[in-house]
Amino acid sequence: MSCAQSPKKNYQGEWVGHLPNKNTFNFKVTLEKSETNTYNLTITNDQTIIDKKLTSTSTEGVQLNINQQLFFELEYEEDGKALVGFIKSGKFLYRTRFHKTAKNRYEADWNPFMINNSLQSDDIDLYVEHTESSNIAAYPFFGDQRFRGAWTKDFKKEGNILSFTDGNTGFNFRAKLLIDNIELEILLTDVVLTKTTLTFAKDGWEYSQHPIPQVQNTDTPKQLEDGWATANCKDFGINTSTLETLIQDIRKEEQIFTHSVLIAKRDTLVFETYFKGFNEGIPHDLRSASKSISSAMIGIAIDDQIIKGVDQKLYDFIPEKFQYTKDPLKAKITLQDLLTMSSGLAVNKEASENTYQNPSNPNSWLQTVLEAPMVKEPGSYADYGSANPFLLGVCLHERLNMPLENYMDEKLFAPLGIRNYINQTDDTESIPYFGGGMLLTPRDLLKFGQLYLNKGTWKGQQIISEKWVQESFGKYRRLQDTNDKNQYGYLWWHDVYEVKGKSIETFEARGAGGQFIFIVPALETVIVVTSGNFRNRKGNHPRDLLQKFILPAIIE
Repeated sequence: MSCAQSPKKNYQGEWVGHLPNKNTFNFKVTLEKSETNTYNLTITNDQTIIDKKLTSTSTEGVQLNINQQLFFELEYEEDGKALVGFIKSGKFLYRTRFHKTAKNRYEADWNPFMINNSLQSDDIDLYVEHTESSNIAAYPFFGDQRFRGAWTKDFKKEGNILSFTDGNTGFNFRAKLLIDNIELEILLTDVVLTKTTLTFAKDGWEYSQHPIPQVQNTDTPKQLEDGWATANCKDFGINTSTLETLIQDIRKEEQIFTHSVLIAKRDTLVFETYFKGFNEGIPHDLRSASKSISSAMIGIAIDDQIIKGVDQKLYDFIPEKFQYTKDPLKAKITLQDLLTMSSGLAVNKEASENTYQNPSNPNSWLQTVLEAPMVKEPGSYADYGSANPFLLGVCLHERLNMPLENYMDEKLFAPLGIRNYINQTDDTESIPYFGGGMLLTPRDLLKFGQLYLNKGTWKGQQIISEKWVQESFGKYRRLQDTNDKNQYGYLWWHDVYEVKGKSIETFEARGAGGQFIFIVPALETVIVVTSGNFRNRKGNHPRDLLQKFILPAIIE
């Protein structure tokens, strides 16, 4: 992306600098009730960022906003010892729990970058380019690659000031274009968080990391208050030597960009390792692995009789303003067709994520998908495409009398004891995106896999019906646009691995970059692997880890 032109002419190219404080994006948030419906909000890192008195628009809970950019939607627990709910900024809904620390005073940590410790790198790069419409755009890249990254939009240039917003976190940026450098500010609403000076890098940018020291081994995982019982691998006859070899290979980068590997055997966490600065408290970008969570929510809604069943038609849920897109073929699309990637829509072309999420697309995501042509008869042919589960999220949203994110929390995450997660919304910035985009910690992702292995139960509680779990693991279609033509269930993959002369069948949640849940019923085992292979076409690398190391270590 480097450009050797003089930056004084058009600023095209890469500009690099350093953030002055690695703790900039780790906040302590305090809410203190001062009078009826009035709260004093303070947000601090190493200094006070925001200190405001705000009035809640709710008398039962806490609903606050700053400049219609930063939102707090919280409810009191019955005992009044906590406020729970979401901090909303940009497209991210951050599940947050405020603990009571004094009378009328509640505190919480908020990590907008999803990193619970300081940045590993203070490097920052700003790539500036001129668009086809002769406008100027700028894209920031952070040296700490654990952050999911900015998705900037809304570029406005006044004089030599270029302003823009990260659609993910909602942070605002202000770049002052000077003769020899760029002064960059990062803001939370209208408050400057940090600023730095960028210089032109004619040879491009190579970021530097300062890794946080970590120890990886096969010791018994930590016992936390998160519902997991822990034990040592040896207690279950798992070969620790093979897992030690796995650890060494990851350290040597032979198993590239692996961020975590976790194994649960018979409802017990027996192996847990993290790399590249990740840890048990950092939610990981799941990409399409969260499609399987979307499937779970449809099943729960059917169990609750909010949705009648998978045979219901898509257009029974579509808002009136988009009913014009209905034609005789689209009218046949059922929820089961969406669950099995067999809607017949052009999900790899006009209804692809690259199309409906394209910043230059003038229409809403929903309009773009519904206006896309049909290429197959519904239910006859499976092509993998995120438009299918995206529509499922819209359908469920239309049937609920409460926010979808609250329904997901009440029915799935809270019963699993999952409290530290991020729900990404669609282009409405209010409806959770069912096409993929949640962030969960690996331990919590492992819980979700264990829930399915246990036929819908966790700690004796039936969270999803056994019937839905069985149906979800059915083999309905083969995905025709994948190399292996995998059998596919309700947003769950099927695969088979040959290990030590045995054929091992798995149910899998899969996400771009290498985010996997492997459910292995024959071995009473669930495995989670998270990775960062987003741009190197090695997103299936966890399957190699499973085949080469993990299954051989478990199979006697």
